Amino acid sequence: MSEGVWIGGVHAVEAALRAGNVRRLRIAAGRGGERLGPLLERAKRDQVRVERADRRALDALVPESHQGVVAELLAAAVELGDEAALEARLAAAAEPFLLVLEGILDPRNLGACLRSAEAAGVDAVILPRSRMAPLNAAARKTAAGAAERLPLFAVANLARTLRTLQEDFAVRCFGLAGAGEARLWSADLTGPCALVLGAEDRGLRALTMRHCDGLLALPMAGEAESLNVSVAAGVALFEAVRQRTSP
Repeated sequence: MSEGVWIGGVHAVEAALRAGNVRRLRIAAGRGGERLGPLLERAKRDQVRVERADRRALDALVPESHQGVVAELLAAAVELGDEAALEARLAAAAEPFLLVLEGILDPRNLGACLRSAEAAGVDAVILPRSRMAPLNAAARKTAAGAAERLPLFAVANLARTLRTLQEDFAVRCFGLAGAGEARLWSADLTGPCALVLGAEDRGLRALTMRHCDGLLALPMAGEAESLNVSVAAGVALFEAVRQRTSP
């Protein structure tokens, strides 16, 4: 089996092809026709190699539902930036709008957060290098191409990175927490800012919360104690979008 990074599913593969991130495709024997036709035409136009394989071989590459098509990504498309690359990105952004994720263990939640982040127009997503869901086929399929298009950075020490954002780039960092002292929409999310979210079971670590400029809460009706992290991320990101685009 190849050691490359493979993704599966028509929409995820199509997005990766559009972004120019595909090394080769593998199609289940007998598949083609109307659904895969446009995808195969793009692969031919972009000179991406297409191979046929039986479904069990595709299952071995992408255990998730791949719909009969998988793609091997170019190495450059799956590499995450480091701290130096993040600082270069921030230096080039007039008013950085960032999403910081901590402790998310479900790849699908990670992928859904990335999809919302791209839709909201964030400049970068920052992830911890450890104790984080892998950016695997399940995450990439859920992200629907956002994982390949977004600037993603993995850092060794999240608290230190938050301090760098604040001190060197004037970025205000807001953590989402059930115990937040203010509601989300009461905060000023314009200008350089980062939204910091943790997993729904444990939330943000105490150390991370101490390095935030403020903790914000979503009001919860009924008996639910929290939202899925990807839902909370979408709500928070688009509240920031609303504020940043309002006249």
